[in-house]
Amino acid sequence: MNTKNAIQVENLTKTFGAFTAVNNISFHVGKGEVFGFLGANGAGKTTAMKMLIGILKPSSGNALVANFDIATQADSVKKSIGYMSQRFSLYNDLTIKENITFFGGIYGLNKADIKTKTHALIDDLGLHDEANKLVGALPLGWKQKVAFSVSLLHDPQIIFLDEPTGGVDPITRRQFWEMIYREADKGKTIFVTTHYMDEAEYCNRVSIMVEGKIEALDTPKNLKTTYNADSMDQVFLKLARNLA
Repeated sequence: MNTKNAIQVENLTKTFGAFTAVNNISFHVGKGEVFGFLGANGAGKTTAMKMLIGILKPSSGNALVANFDIATQADSVKKSIGYMSQRFSLYNDLTIKENITFFGGIYGLNKADIKTKTHALIDDLGLHDEANKLVGALPLGWKQKVAFSVSLLHDPQIIFLDEPTGGVDPITRRQFWEMIYREADKGKTIFVTTHYMDEAEYCNRVSIMVEGKIEALDTPKNLKTTYNADSMDQVFLKLARNLA
């Protein structure tokens, strides 16, 4: 396996009884790349991501994340990445400051670093007036922005985002992607799952999963050329119809 990549996956499979959720997928993600992991709901995206972040053990196959084996070094993987779950991952009954302090402690930061990063995060998001409010009182879009920022507290070089823009309005989605680009510009690797095909346009490369398999993987431009499509929505529809 090529350890120069941020993520390297070979023949990764996950079965649940007779059901195969992820079927023998292989791909790599380069360091500093924004990699889109696309597919309809139920295509296997989240299951694949859970294996890559060390939550689920693969049934077969291999993968390295930050040069750690996901099957035998799951704890090291977890310490080396940032992760934002599909469902809101902060605690609604804690304030923004309390959430930052709590997760900073989980990530192993000392009190001085937590204090510094708390001020920086609140300044960056412009949430001075809301810092001592319960997270549960924030609009969904702001919750997602805070959750993303908290996932970066320990300065991970690889960030996993599981459908981070689900349920938010188009303006917030665009603002969220601006935050993603800013981290990518710092050299961080971004691995993002989404079922919004238009978000593929924001990625360096994308893979498209259909029924547990990766059916296409390339740059958005090349995929549209290959499938003679004007948009990534059309690419996905052509893939889905071919497999119907």
